[in-house]
Amino acid sequence: MARGEIGCLLGPSGCGKTTVLRAIAGFEPLQGGRIALGGREISRPGVTAPPETRQVGVVFQDYALFPHLSVAENIAFGLRKLAKPQRMQRVLALLNLVGLAAQSSKYPHELSGGQQQRVALARALAPEPDLLLLDEPFSNLDVDLRERLAAEVRDILKASGTTAVLVTHDQHEAFAIADQIGVMQAGEIVQWDSAYNLYHRPASRFVADFIGHGVFTPGVMDIPGQKVNIELGCLPLWQGMDACATNEKNAWQVDVLLRADDVVHDDASTLKAEVVRKAFRGADFLYTLKLPSGQLLLALVPSHHNHAVGEKIGIRLCADHVVTFPTEPESKETAQTAQTAGVQ
Repeated sequence: MARGEIGCLLGPSGCGKTTVLRAIAGFEPLQGGRIALGGREISRPGVTAPPETRQVGVVFQDYALFPHLSVAENIAFGLRKLAKPQRMQRVLALLNLVGLAAQSSKYPHELSGGQQQRVALARALAPEPDLLLLDEPFSNLDVDLRERLAAEVRDILKASGTTAVLVTHDQHEAFAIADQIGVMQAGEIVQWDSAYNLYHRPASRFVADFIGHGVFTPGVMDIPGQKVNIELGCLPLWQGMDACATNEKNAWQVDVLLRADDVVHDDASTLKAEVVRKAFRGADFLYTLKLPSGQLLLALVPSHHNHAVGEKIGIRLCADHVVTFPTEPESKETAQTAQTAGVQ
């Protein structure tokens, strides 16, 4: 990561992302590899620099604010080595940065969850760390607040020029705050990339299944590897042969990733699909649709198109980024898992 960037470790529970964060902070020893910060080695097997010497700040999941200290006193906690005028100047600057100058004398229990989160952020930023770590910082907040506060935290970190690493299992939080995202699986980062590329150019089935809503549908590539035929029609492969790491046994049999936004509801279309499930999401519905073959698809449809389960609706493809994977025996199970996850 470059200085001033915001990175994110994203993955399901148990994949190891919090362990990585704790190792960077100095709370966990390494069994292999090394950790360096700004060219300075801070961990290797058998050697772990103490957390207090690392110049690493941490915002904990529960914020860990001191209940007997005011907002200003919480922020000033790590600045005891500074002279009082410098300490107060730094606290005032951070209060203004996080928008809490009017709450400086209040105590944590008098604040909302979002305000407590900003106090914890300001306290971690106060000593001007080389790196800030955020461990599921929005998990205690209402769902409606998370994405908005993630954007606010991003603005605060960018305004302060702070390099940061976030841990979360929520892709919407990751997309809202991070410059680069590492998707983790079983203790490994399987793809480190921008949110756009994770969504449109997943490097593996796991990433494709974990990010966004989608299903895999069987297809057959043409011999030059420039297009693929599926039940809904023929699609161009914008990546050519790079779109599929083929194997000899199933060289041209592929599974095509179709996102919910690749399938468009069109009353004029002759291609029909049956609504088998629907989830109302305010601005739109997430429909699970069944083709005549029994293949399931997902589609995001504006909410004024309110169709009943069992009704057949017209659809058409509008897929600009076609991603394929070699056909595998597990692909049908994976597709079912993807569509099930999409409607929860």
